[in-house]
Amino acid sequence: MRIRHWVAASLLSVAGFSTGNALIAGENNPEFTFSRLKSSTPENARKNVEAWLKNMPGVDGAAVDKIWSNNDLSVLDRTVETFKLADPRVAKLLEEAKLSDKNPPKQVPDLLKDTKLSPFFRANLSLAYAKALCSTRVYEEALEVLRGVTPEQVVDPASYFFHRAVAEHATIKRDEAVKSIVRLVDDVTDAPDRYKMLASIMFVDIQGWKREEKDLSNIARLMDNVERRLELSRGGEKTQDIQKKIVFRLDELIKEKENQCKGNCNGSCPNGGKPGEKPGSGQGPNPMQDSFGGTNGGQGTVDEKKLKALQENWVKMPEKERAKAMMDLTKDLPPKYRVVIEEYFKSLARSQP
Repeated sequence: MRIRHWVAASLLSVAGFSTGNALIAGENNPEFTFSRLKSSTPENARKNVEAWLKNMPGVDGAAVDKIWSNNDLSVLDRTVETFKLADPRVAKLLEEAKLSDKNPPKQVPDLLKDTKLSPFFRANLSLAYAKALCSTRVYEEALEVLRGVTPEQVVDPASYFFHRAVAEHATIKRDEAVKSIVRLVDDVTDAPDRYKMLASIMFVDIQGWKREEKDLSNIARLMDNVERRLELSRGGEKTQDIQKKIVFRLDELIKEKENQCKGNCNGSCPNGGKPGEKPGSGQGPNPMQDSFGGTNGGQGTVDEKKLKALQENWVKMPEKERAKAMMDLTKDLPPKYRVVIEEYFKSLARSQP
């Protein structure tokens, strides 16, 4: 896998996007197929659709012909449009997916889990459904749907890997996203340029992610994820778990700063403090690094319990108390990170009634 990562990184860095020599379009190739995947031709896709239609009586043949003669539609779109024509449950399902930002699904729809149905039908409908969820930023459920599908089962494997990578990148699944991007670039011979370009942007972005979970840039990504979920009215257990993780990581950082001022800073504690002094107690001459609506009286000590209370009561707190709390939270942190933390609490304020 490392070699494949290196190859992908090299290709992306020169914007070459290797497709290699196209071999054959396989329908049942194993993982890591090295340029064997490509979109089904309209002819092959229609053959599979017509095989499925044999169990769906009463379908208007002229309407099917009209769909498949429309070259403006992708092969996946033509496949799904035919599904809609034959099975009214398909149209209903995809309409619900378009509105998933208002009413996100709570589980994979039964229609996509029914193993009595054709694998071809379920796989391609699942891909279309996951694409619709991604368009409304309902990424976790999109990934859950795609887990039940293999790229070899769908008529558009590039779309499968691209939307999977988008969802994994957005939910901070570093290794999974890299794997999907590598397979998109390396395994799919006819991936659209727009997919490859956006995949390269995601890939480069991921390379800048720190491995250390308590790095503030990683905490900021968690905050963004919480904000997205709250905007989707998803303040349930999973969102709360992410918030707890944020609080834990912030608490780790604060304690780390405290420990640095307990004998290890050799007279150079932040804000002029002395070794052994608590953060915020120093009397040194250094001014605040940027303006802030407080009195610089924060102690810089905020435990997990207090952080949790701040999360829950932020919107109800008087502005003066918020300023003091923010001072404690950001004591001795670089100013740029203060903005990140402020934005997080602002998002909480917007989400709380």
